[in-house]
Amino acid sequence: MLPTDRLPAQLPRLLVDRAVAAALEEDLGLAGDLTSQATLSPSATATASLSAREPGVIAGLDLAAAAFRLVGDGVVFTPKVADGDRIAAGGVVAVVTGPARLVMSAERVALNFLNHMSGIATLTRTYADAVAGTSAQICDTRKTTPGLRAFEKYAVRCGGGANHRYALDDAILIKDNHIAVAGSVTAAYQAAAAYAGHLVAIEIEVTTLAELEEALAAGARVVLLDNMDNAMLRQAVALNAGRARLEASGGVKLDRVRAIAETGVDFISTSQITMAAKPLDLGLDVEIGA
Repeated sequence: MLPTDRLPAQLPRLLVDRAVAAALEEDLGLAGDLTSQATLSPSATATASLSAREPGVIAGLDLAAAAFRLVGDGVVFTPKVADGDRIAAGGVVAVVTGPARLVMSAERVALNFLNHMSGIATLTRTYADAVAGTSAQICDTRKTTPGLRAFEKYAVRCGGGANHRYALDDAILIKDNHIAVAGSVTAAYQAAAAYAGHLVAIEIEVTTLAELEEALAAGARVVLLDNMDNAMLRQAVALNAGRARLEASGGVKLDRVRAIAETGVDFISTSQITMAAKPLDLGLDVEIGA
């Protein structure tokens, strides 16, 4: 389950329905599910158990439910767990009942979303568990599958992680190339501070301790420490002395994340949780009725 002191993640229904409708349209094409039409009577019904083949963390139930809801009338999707729940191998995620043709036609779209998002939630939970007991929070990045960012970032939250900025328009992140063009850390930060509204967050990336000191002198309150080794991260935390929130990023793998957290940084961002997560093995077992 999600920690009790955090509100559960939630996706807007409009966003879910739009994505699922597009996926169903892609899969059904112009003629529909030829296999189900050819082999199943229109009057046949089905009861299907959606279950886990391996342990993990579930995410994406709203999208799976939408696939069965949008494919046609009469399909009932009954979840047995909630997004963010851990599930054991063999555990039942949901039960689906209704016209067999429709159940079969929506199966792949439902599983594609659910398997992918649950894989991200599961890997995120592994990272979050690895830093448990430290002050560091695991965060995602903008390295996401095009078109699926909202769902992948939602899955990160289901796995106990936090979201970095969603897109280029919801925060300012000054990176090395911005600094190179602007001329210096100070020039880049001061320009951003003069431009940003009072509700727009500003973060600046640094690669050396000298750049960190310059960023702090310029007034930075959130600093990304890019590709620093653990020794340099500890030095950065000491130099910062609580003046800014510090984020470690770059080269963050599971075998190193605990050591990074123990340096004292506030956030650890990694693309691994969205780009390297394997789908969680979930399947639909159907019993056809009369």
